[in-house]
Amino acid sequence: MSKMKASLQRHFLAGLLIWLPILATVWVVHFIVHLLDQVLLLLPASVAPRAWLGMDLPGFGVIISLLILLGTGILATNFFGKRLFALWERLVQRVPLVRSVYGSVKQVTQSFLEPGGNSFKKVVLVEYPRRDMWSIAFQTADNFSVGRAQLPLDHVMIFIPTTPNPTSGFLLIVPATEVKEMNLSVEEAIKMVISLGVVQPKEMSLSNSNY
Repeated sequence: MSKMKASLQRHFLAGLLIWLPILATVWVVHFIVHLLDQVLLLLPASVAPRAWLGMDLPGFGVIISLLILLGTGILATNFFGKRLFALWERLVQRVPLVRSVYGSVKQVTQSFLEPGGNSFKKVVLVEYPRRDMWSIAFQTADNFSVGRAQLPLDHVMIFIPTTPNPTSGFLLIVPATEVKEMNLSVEEAIKMVISLGVVQPKEMSLSNSNY
């Protein structure tokens, strides 16, 4: 009886390992497609798929969204587009609350998506949330100081991302001597965070450089 129970449990777990990734993938894809299909609400009713097909066309919003992104990218990389977006950003900078949100989101987005983005300077290890427990973090600024009277040591500013969503996390100001630089690129560290540590680089070590 115990062997049969163990066999059933083994087969049940094997089935879960097959179906859970499939269902999770289907759910994520369905969510993204449904979200992007909301772009169709911006189209006039006369040119929407229902007007000339008599029915909604699932996934059509994905095509429209990709075309919008591609068109925006083409526009942003030519002379006229650069001048236009520069004007837009100058207008945004005049709005007190909007400029703070827009500027912060833009910097974070550039750090994650733009090749060679330098908002994250280094990948480091820091003892957090307590001693003998280490977290991966990104150094965002060095030589941070609010006055020698308050902070007698050299401090650095680090961002500890949450997993699996690295766009949220904790901003800490810590003594430079308490962080350890890693021989790891920002892209490799982000992959580790998103994958819950499952995806790891073949070689990972601490840097020989000292703060």
